[in-house]
Amino acid sequence: MPFPEFKYIGIEEILSVLAAISLIILIIHYFLVYWPVGTLKTTLSTPNENQEPVSIIICAKNEDENLTEYLPKVLTQEYPEFEVIVVNDCSWDNTETVIDEFAKIFPNLKKVNIKEDAYYKHGKKFAIMVGIKGAKYENLLFTDADCYPSSIYWLKEMAAGFSSTKEIVLGYGAYTKRDGFLNKLIRFDTFLIALHYLSAGIKNKAYMGVGRNLAYKKSLFFKLKGFSSHYHITSGDDDLFVNEAATESNTNVCISHTAITYSKAKTSFKEWRRQKHRHLTTAPQYNAATKTRIGLDIFIKYFFYGSFVALFFHQNTLLVALGLFLLKIVFQMIIFNKASKKMNEKDLWAFAFFYEFVLLLVYPIFHVTKLFNRPNKWTNQ
Repeated sequence: MPFPEFKYIGIEEILSVLAAISLIILIIHYFLVYWPVGTLKTTLSTPNENQEPVSIIICAKNEDENLTEYLPKVLTQEYPEFEVIVVNDCSWDNTETVIDEFAKIFPNLKKVNIKEDAYYKHGKKFAIMVGIKGAKYENLLFTDADCYPSSIYWLKEMAAGFSSTKEIVLGYGAYTKRDGFLNKLIRFDTFLIALHYLSAGIKNKAYMGVGRNLAYKKSLFFKLKGFSSHYHITSGDDDLFVNEAATESNTNVCISHTAITYSKAKTSFKEWRRQKHRHLTTAPQYNAATKTRIGLDIFIKYFFYGSFVALFFHQNTLLVALGLFLLKIVFQMIIFNKASKKMNEKDLWAFAFFYEFVLLLVYPIFHVTKLFNRPNKWTNQ
């Protein structure tokens, strides 16, 4: 009989109860952590007379091809007054030429050059600081050279998140859709991470953002002395800054199909692993509350799958395992369906249970291999 009789308390009954408890905890966790994004109804759009000028900052290192393709989409945003600052960081390709040619067409484009110094090596944070110091407006919006906005209203939507009390605006930086399983896995990983930090922002508990789509005020940057507390770390210009700067009242969230930025995902597992290594270098620098939140998220998922797998080792718990897993899939599909529609990732929700399981197998690989790899110099990704 593939179901425990529960006439006495044995290993099968204990495993069944643990698995049921783990499922309940997981479903509650899904609703608390991921549901807020799917149910967010607030629109940030404001009348034109309230739209303050914005400085868009893009750091570029050997990005002539990406700038040629994507920079016009930033320069042609539908907004009354803004400037675009491109920081040419020691490029040896045609990056500077591309910027100069666009500057002949767009008077609001400003170039800042950083020359190579044989005695002082710097990372992306220095380039961002140079861009911020060169910005003439208080409201700053950041993206990368290999990114493009989803519409001409990206700037309008993100800038609308600013107010007298809101100093940070978190947006969604997605990856473009391509054929293949790896593309879906990378996009789901990005989607899942975004669900976590955007929901936290909605609940006034913001802890990170991504530089592909992030806005904050210049005064806030200088108030916190920029990246001084983590300047020694190669990465973290986005998530570590938000982790330090965000409070319960100063952060807004912008989720709209017209306010997403897109970039190309890695095309090989090796490249993706290297990218994840750079991102993982910032995790130890998060504050204690953030570490607890992220750790709990991972623990709850492993707890469920561990309990679920354990049921397969006993003949009388097979139906329990199947039933619990089907319930998990149903609730996950409901929650992720709403969120994926909100974030324009409609092709991911149906197999979210499978992508999530694969990621739980892959994450330990990233953490172990990271121990044997040193982070490289900064790139836009």
